[in-house]
Amino acid sequence: MPDKLTWRDSDDIAYALIDKFPDQDPLKLSFPKLHKMVVELEEFGDDPDKSSEAVMEAIQMAWYEEVQ
Repeated sequence: MPDKLTWRDSDDIAYALIDKFPDQDPLKLSFPKLHKMVVELEEFGDDPDKSSEAVMEAIQMAWYEEVQ
């Protein structure tokens, strides 16, 4: 994993979210809630304003696929 995660690191962000929120169903999260969870990760270091709906969806799907 890089020193600080960026929005391009959807798989690594998903792993960090799984570690921090093991019982959370990613499909039950709104994108604003998911965004808040990502930017609050200690490992995250990108500009919070540089995300998009496509980025949020990629993170959500990576998380979902990993917990299946």
